[in-house]
Amino acid sequence: MTDMTFTLNDLEKRVHDRATESADVSYTRKLLDKGVAQCAKKFGEEAIETVLAATGETRERLISETADVLYHLLVVLKSRDVTLADVEAELASRTARSGIEEKASRKGGN
Repeated sequence: MTDMTFTLNDLEKRVHDRATESADVSYTRKLLDKGVAQCAKKFGEEAIETVLAATGETRERLISETADVLYHLLVVLKSRDVTLADVEAELASRTARSGIEEKASRKGGN
């Protein structure tokens, strides 16, 4: 385990910075240029790989796939101009109620 501290905020900043670069040198820019649907598709693929790793692969593989899914989630958010702060604000608003109450209050109870 490394002593380096790297946060989701750091990753969001890196996604933002890479989004301003040329698609010739930036995978992030290349994904964004393909549009939100392609970004979401890639996120979905990574989410499935993470689920598979969680249920049948090594701890190290789960960590690796989780890193991929977090990166691709932030790319999807970037493609829709949603910030991590927006998501954090939503999470903070949910802390006033229990998770069961909050879930029941959502349309359809999802």
